[in-house]
Amino acid sequence: MIRSMPFEPHPSAYGTLLAACRIYKNLEFAEFAAGKLIEQDSQSAGAYVQLANIYAVANKWADVSRVRRWMKDNAVVKTPGYSWIEIKGLRHEFRSNDRVHPHLHLIHEKLDRLEELMKAMGYVPDLDFALHDVEEALKEQMLMRHSEKLAIAFGLISSPPGTTLRIFKNLRICGDCHNAAKLISKIENREIILRDTTRFHHFRGGHCSCGDYW
Repeated sequence: MIRSMPFEPHPSAYGTLLAACRIYKNLEFAEFAAGKLIEQDSQSAGAYVQLANIYAVANKWADVSRVRRWMKDNAVVKTPGYSWIEIKGLRHEFRSNDRVHPHLHLIHEKLDRLEELMKAMGYVPDLDFALHDVEEALKEQMLMRHSEKLAIAFGLISSPPGTTLRIFKNLRICGDCHNAAKLISKIENREIILRDTTRFHHFRGGHCSCGDYW
């Protein structure tokens, strides 16, 4: 449809196509959409990153490396992802595999316990969102240390039972963290409101207000 348009589509059309390619794992259209976005704006970090992520899901690590070199050659800088939560007036910021927060040991303990409970409910880590060429066991561990999960776990151990957690993410929440947040809201009987670059996600009782579409 995009190719048949009598005019050059807006970048948002290519962005929508590229996002869909991640869901449906369509490499051909992903390369086309990313190429068009980069053609229109060579500094569009999101296009490079999404294309590299799609290659990673397909285990095409040589292509991932090629895209990263392409970014370097064009001096494109990836925006680092992070999540934050405010507790007692203080902002606590987390990055994936964070190693600096003073309560990291307690956060990891909470996440490990939550992982056990989630798996008992049928949770299976979605390794497509662990975008590194490593063994599956390490991928699973890395998934449980995503910034969204770290912020949620810290909120749980730092607030009274029943308190609504409000978390912010500077990028789009990953699918595995979205699934985990739904389960955690049910396990902990908490409402979790997470704002990412796409929308507000209101997790409650094992469901999200977005209906799993974002």
